Amino acid sequence: MGPLDAAERARREEEVRAATNAVLRRIDPPLAHAPDGPLAGVRVGLKDNIDTAGVPTTCASAFFADRVPETDAVVVTRLADAGAQMVAKLNLSEFAIGLTSQNSAVGPVRNPWALDRLPGGSSGGAGAAVAAGLVDVALGTDTGGSVRLPAAACGVTGLRPGISVVPDAGTFPVCELVDTVGPLARTVELAARAFAVLAGRPPRTLRPAVPRRIGVPEPWFDDLDPGVAEVVAAAGAVFGEGGAELVPVTVPGISVAQDVLYTIVYSTIADLHRERLAEPELFQPETLARLRVGEGVSEGDRSAALQVRAEYQRGLEELFGSVDVLLTPTLPGDVPTAVGADDVLTLTRRLSTLTAPWSLHAGPTLALPVGRHPVSGLPVGAQLTAAVGGEDLLLDAGAWFQQRTSWHVERPPCTVD
Repeated sequence: MGPLDAAERARREEEVRAATNAVLRRIDPPLAHAPDGPLAGVRVGLKDNIDTAGVPTTCASAFFADRVPETDAVVVTRLADAGAQMVAKLNLSEFAIGLTSQNSAVGPVRNPWALDRLPGGSSGGAGAAVAAGLVDVALGTDTGGSVRLPAAACGVTGLRPGISVVPDAGTFPVCELVDTVGPLARTVELAARAFAVLAGRPPRTLRPAVPRRIGVPEPWFDDLDPGVAEVVAAAGAVFGEGGAELVPVTVPGISVAQDVLYTIVYSTIADLHRERLAEPELFQPETLARLRVGEGVSEGDRSAALQVRAEYQRGLEELFGSVDVLLTPTLPGDVPTAVGADDVLTLTRRLSTLTAPWSLHAGPTLALPVGRHPVSGLPVGAQLTAAVGGEDLLLDAGAWFQQRTSWHVERPPCTVD
């Protein structure tokens, strides 16, 4: 598609917004921002659980339909001070609970690569808006995979920073023990620039480099899609050809990591929404189903899960003494259709099989587009996970990979540019 004049671009943007339902609310003119800075001229969309003073922040829920915060979230202030133009609030799973982005009070988000496919969640509007060219950077939140899954499904780059690296004040929580706020962008370079601003660090020049030793975890489940396995293995081969040593590793405790994460998260969201549960009819059905699961988690179950989490983190710390990063797929299968036979809890478990273990980790994970599924042609993503404090290592590795591949520059059929 060639360059568009202003009127044609505005018309095209409106078509893409309507087709994807990724944008809850345009902000026109953009929020007040510095005239220059490391993100000057960058259009940013904010997941609608991130507070914006004077602009509704609804969490895609009927409960918050009229909620207008008085102050900005810390991350919004940092972006504005860096010159970013906040131009949109983005659709999401209600209260950021869920991985499909179909349980929104304003309707489901649709994937710009194929409108009948899921965009991932809960930051589905963020992934779709970046892929479709509606924004340059989107800010999402990640509890069990909510930045990484939309990045994979929509063919973009997404960073889950380590715990507490980016401030979450002014962001409506899911589970503060494991929540993170992170950027999505088409390229590692732009995601890295946004991350530096969000973390309150001076932007740095990336130093693209292949990791010395890449751990490839032994399978802890038995249903990886052959097409996904093929594409991610090819991505591993790119690193191998660049000089990385790919090492099979066993991650202690990984087989129970998903159950441990959900015990912690579901019990937390049930507590957080306890008063709202007095009006169950106001919740989206998928949201309510998850909250009901949380009501059944005992305090003893939660305490035991927290102990296992601490042991798991110690095991990972030891493992990262022998490898620089871990390489895994992001989704275990092809991007699912938006309407399927699976019940919501079964589908959620399937979608987060490969992201949940790194949500128990205190360190960062970077999601990258690494190819196209050999059957559907839809994006396939991979994750690189590093030790606590390893964001720069991941971003440099991701930049190295994107110098040698072109998956990140491909555009979906439903796009502005």
